[in-house]
Amino acid sequence: MKNIAYIRVSTPEQRHDRQIDGLKALCDELHIETISAAAGKRPVYDEVLKKLKTGDMLVVWDLDRAFRSVVDALTEAEKLRQRGVHFQIANLHIDTSTPAGIFVYTMLSALAEFERRTLSQRTKEGLEAARKRGARIGRPPVMSLSDIGRARRMIEVEGLTPTGAAKRLGVHRWTLIRSLKRTETPLLN
Repeated sequence: MKNIAYIRVSTPEQRHDRQIDGLKALCDELHIETISAAAGKRPVYDEVLKKLKTGDMLVVWDLDRAFRSVVDALTEAEKLRQRGVHFQIANLHIDTSTPAGIFVYTMLSALAEFERRTLSQRTKEGLEAARKRGARIGRPPVMSLSDIGRARRMIEVEGLTPTGAAKRLGVHRWTLIRSLKRTETPLLN
C-alpha cells in the first residue's frame, strides 16, 4: 500500500514548492506536472492513475490540483473507490477511506464549484458593467488612429498595397487590415 502524490501547477512561472513541502513527508512517491487542469490531456496525472493499485492512496495538496470541477472530482473519486484506491486532500485533512471523509469531500467539492461559478459570474457582470460605461476591454490596439490614417494615405494616395504599408509602419499585414476595419472607413481601390 503506497501513498502516491500528484502535484500540479498551471504554468512554468508557478512553483511546486508549497505542494512538495506539504506532501513529501506523507507520500512514498511524488509525481509533478506543469499543465493547466483544463488541458485535454494530463500525461503525468494519467500515468499516476494507471499506477494506483488496490489499497493505495492518491494524495493531492488542494482539491483543484487534480480536478477540473465538482463533477470531475466526484466522478474520479468514485472511480478510485471502485478500484479500492483511497483519496486524500492533505491541506484539508480529508481522507476518503472513511465515511466522514467522503461526506466532507463531497460537500467541499460542491462549495468549490459554487465559488468558481460565482466568481465567473461576477467577472462577466463586471466586464459588462465596464463595457456599458464605455471602457475598452482587452488588449489596447497596436495601431493608433494616427497610424491608421497614415496607412490609409499610403494605400489610397501613394498606391502601396496593405502589405507594403504594414511593412513601412512596422506592423503585421493582418494587424493593419484589422485596424482599418476597426475604423470602419472603406479603402478606395
